[in-house]
Amino acid sequence: MNHLILAPVILPAILAPLIVLAMRHEITLQRVFSVAGSAALVVIAFLLFGQAETGQIQVYEMGNWPAPFGIVLVLDRLSALMVMMTSILGLGVALYAMGSGWDARGKHFHALFQFQVMGINGAFLTGDAFNLFVFFEILLIASYGLMIHAGGRMRLRAGVQYVVYNLAGSALFLFALGTIYGVTGTLNMADLAMRVAALPEGDGALLRVGAVLLLIVFAVKAAVVPIHFWLPNTYTHAPAPVAALFAIMTKVGAYAILRMYTLVFGPDMPAIGTLAGDWLLPAAVVTVTLGMLGVLGSKHLGRLVSFSVIGSMGTLFLAIGIFTPEATAAALYYMIHSTFAAAVLFLIADLVVARRGAAGADVVAAPPIAQNGLIAALFFGAAIAMTGLPPLSGFIGKLLILDAAREGAQMVVIFAAILITSLIAVVGFARAGTTVFWKAYAVEGTSTPAPAQELPLVVTGALLSTMALLVALAGPVTGYLEATSAQLYERELYIEAVMPPVNAEGMPIPQSGTPEGEGPLPPDGPQTALPDGAEPGTVPGAYDNEGAQ
Repeated sequence: MNHLILAPVILPAILAPLIVLAMRHEITLQRVFSVAGSAALVVIAFLLFGQAETGQIQVYEMGNWPAPFGIVLVLDRLSALMVMMTSILGLGVALYAMGSGWDARGKHFHALFQFQVMGINGAFLTGDAFNLFVFFEILLIASYGLMIHAGGRMRLRAGVQYVVYNLAGSALFLFALGTIYGVTGTLNMADLAMRVAALPEGDGALLRVGAVLLLIVFAVKAAVVPIHFWLPNTYTHAPAPVAALFAIMTKVGAYAILRMYTLVFGPDMPAIGTLAGDWLLPAAVVTVTLGMLGVLGSKHLGRLVSFSVIGSMGTLFLAIGIFTPEATAAALYYMIHSTFAAAVLFLIADLVVARRGAAGADVVAAPPIAQNGLIAALFFGAAIAMTGLPPLSGFIGKLLILDAAREGAQMVVIFAAILITSLIAVVGFARAGTTVFWKAYAVEGTSTPAPAQELPLVVTGALLSTMALLVALAGPVTGYLEATSAQLYERELYIEAVMPPVNAEGMPIPQSGTPEGEGPLPPDGPQTALPDGAEPGTVPGAYDNEGAQ
């Protein structure tokens, strides 16, 4: 087994308690270990990305217990991509928190940060639906502490709302898993995929209930209307580096929908049908519309960025809801772009607040801030990226989605939703930018001096440059994402990697006439060895020594 697959989970899991137990009073040591660990995760993520690029799906069996009985981590193209995004954003957030001093305004920032990274990476790598719930809870518990970091009445109130919504979502998650387990008898994703595919169309009523509940849970995490209410206040009042890290959290919900509703509850499943797409597309249209209208009406920089996150999630789900390989590849490109665009906007809002004094984050004219031109340029770049204007990656992302939607029955609705809301977002960001940066020169007075910190500006600029890099490398990136999408819809490859057919000695049964790992599944799906003492035919799906069932 490739032990490197475990590293994105185990490294932050070791660092977090080490920081709490040995460095709780030494902020300098906390910073050194947290940043070093985040940098190491970037290196590990790129190594895993390189391994996944070959197209091979790797499985790590915890304690050498095979699926579906043991916990497995699965590395494929999609999970490698998500871990790399998390590691790059995590390093930027750690550096920004250190450079701006946010990490010193409360207790245990770096420990909670490492726990949250552990939960996010675990959610992307796990091959088991129940352990997806476990990693969700880890990242959410850490996010509760990060949300109220540095205190404050408004932050605490928003934190309570955030906790209540997510506890309700977690309870619903357990109900969904219990329902699905009651029908199928398993929660391993590969095993679930086989058992759901074998269910007759008329026997799937209870399974559809579980699938709907699960879709609602993931939609809560992804802030899809009408269950998005927790996001604006949470992201607005969270500390800036925390809000920037939260930009990847909504993508955990999107990732879970992509994984579960292509592998387990795919549109080709007789018992499920097109349930997910039928619900997601209308919700996505409302989400992108409401989000961009919120951008237009926001009078606070934090709320403006928060509503842009909601709008970007609506755009993302317009592509995901089509459930075709072409649309999914476009969705993945837009997912990368929107994650970094949202994170950069939260950091820019913090740079403005740190220099505006009494005006704070309000979208009102105030005296020019220190380094006004530089920060205005950063805001302009991030705004045109988020709204989807050329030449940055938002334009390419939306163009890919429009191209993927032009053959479908929903073409007119998707085209209208994306084009109209993009125009609304342009007006909203232009209004805020001109008020904060341009009209400032018509106001008399002086602003707060610039903090003596250059690292936050460097980090913000570096994260913004990722969107230019997405444009410069659009060809290779889209090629990788098309291969990722194709792999995602080849369910048999994932199933065969996690649960390969084996004989009584536990050795893989070769697929005649096909290369290893590329052949079709046996007629009834992957098989397991016949237990000692059992007669052939008494254990469904098991082989005896001669390979007979």
